Amino acid sequence: MKRLLLILMAAGAALYSPALRADNYPSKPITLVNVFGPGSSSDTICRVIAQPLSVALKQSVIVEDRTGASGALAALYVARSAPDGYTLLMATNSPLSAVPFLMKNVSYDPVKDFTAVTRVGSFTLMLVVNPSLPVKTVKELIEYAKANPGKLSFASANTSGIVAGETLTHWAEINMLHVPYKSTPPAIQDVLAGRVSMMFADLTSGLPHVRSGALRALAVTRLHRSSLFPELPTLDEAGITGFEAFSSSPKVLEDFVKVQLGKWGKMVKDAGIQPE
Repeated sequence: MKRLLLILMAAGAALYSPALRADNYPSKPITLVNVFGPGSSSDTICRVIAQPLSVALKQSVIVEDRTGASGALAALYVARSAPDGYTLLMATNSPLSAVPFLMKNVSYDPVKDFTAVTRVGSFTLMLVVNPSLPVKTVKELIEYAKANPGKLSFASANTSGIVAGETLTHWAEINMLHVPYKSTPPAIQDVLAGRVSMMFADLTSGLPHVRSGALRALAVTRLHRSSLFPELPTLDEAGITGFEAFSSSPKVLEDFVKVQLGKWGKMVKDAGIQPE
């Protein structure tokens, strides 16, 4: 029996699956494993979902953060856990779609080692910069980067941030220093402080700082504008790239993971990223 898998790309739907409907299930607390650290958007969503899930299943749901290796440590932990439905992985594309191409040695199979339950929604990333940077559009950012080679840097807190940043540098033919972080909060703090020029941050984490004026948003990584920030253009409009996700059933989710593996493999290759 495969391990139960819950894919999270944002907030949303209730969880249920035939795999969760054994006569005596659940008869003990359930662990919901988060791939990123406290204060991250995925951690917040885990805790938002855990409460109604606990009520619905009439059993405690404990959120456990297992950070490291872009979610690979959490995925490996769940893959090696007992296949009894009591350890769920709140995964993102990082451990399931990107890590297999960004790391040389991955000790789990993102398709074979998990059983899909449901996608909950989709995170939208937006490109944010420190306001001291004299740019207000993606076009101006590219022009500035070309006029000031080697002066810009981008932070990443997950594989989406890595691939998005490297894709931007590849397609725009600019040079930026990549500064990796283990989670979103410290990455955003360094962009706020001006120690790093920019990052691709999810709306949940970045939007409050954009609304306050502490960060400047240039674009979202979607094919269509986000309803949460409709005035912000997309990278697709700027001629760079875009990402989009949608809700699904368990079967569609299984197929989605397989398709995403192909897409992320191509993006990693196209961006010239070498596995470490």
